[in-house]
Amino acid sequence: MENKKMAGHLAAILTIVIWGTTFISTKVLLVDFQPVEILFFRFVMGFLALMAACPRLLKKTTRDQERTFAAAGLCGICLYYLLENIALTETLASNVGVIISVAPFFTAILSHVFMKEGEKLGVSFFVGFAVAMAGICLISFGGSEVQFSPKGDLLALGAAFVWACYAVLTKRISGFGYPTILTTRRVFLYGIIFMIPTLFLFDFRLELSRFADPVYLLNILFLGLGASALCFVTWNFAVKLLGAVKTSIYIYMVPVITVAASALILREQITATAAAGTVLTLAGLFLSESKALLRRKEK
Repeated sequence: MENKKMAGHLAAILTIVIWGTTFISTKVLLVDFQPVEILFFRFVMGFLALMAACPRLLKKTTRDQERTFAAAGLCGICLYYLLENIALTETLASNVGVIISVAPFFTAILSHVFMKEGEKLGVSFFVGFAVAMAGICLISFGGSEVQFSPKGDLLALGAAFVWACYAVLTKRISGFGYPTILTTRRVFLYGIIFMIPTLFLFDFRLELSRFADPVYLLNILFLGLGASALCFVTWNFAVKLLGAVKTSIYIYMVPVITVAASALILREQITATAAAGTVLTLAGLFLSESKALLRRKEK
């Protein structure tokens, strides 16, 4: 059991390390690609990669299971990324980064309310949440004046909520007993289907010739194969072993990884405020993961 839990924690950490660096690839691609184009290409590539990794088909599913797959695809693949990308055009990136980090709180509430085997929420979860959010605010705002944009901030809050819905749906899917790669691929399929109508609402261009540029090709490969195909499998695997709440808490680490990646790859200087925020965020993570005060319900 302990080995399984350790595997779950390692899978969650691997996922967050990769997700925390995706901003670099996205930033490079945004020079010549619209956000919805990056989103569509990366998940189509991710779907094809999972198909190649495991050509076996997912069979004998029930209607209720298919509805769950579809809901997960709508929330975690389509709505989350669309809301986040639109929010970034309406408000500051720092606002979005902080608001998205509320997702573990929403996950905990939804899991506690809707899942019979959900996790009890102890004092440490809420203390850890408050400490981590304080740290994330320090990292994101860095002492600058906070500016609110109701429309963009609400969209970011909506993104955090639908990600929480995805986390809870993923936990339910893990109980179906199917291989994680197959269920993740099915969720991707539904997410892409829901995404297609939105392509007509934005300035979407197919123009695959743009990938003749090696820089664009390498970055979309990283997003499609790494951040999508690999990471959604490892994230869903972690949820299966740890639960929706414990896994979602690792989202607190995304700003920390982003700061570290900025320093190592982009040579950006880490300020004292960012360093203090990193310490607080990690402290909040450890508090929220405390076994003493965050337990599973006894059967």
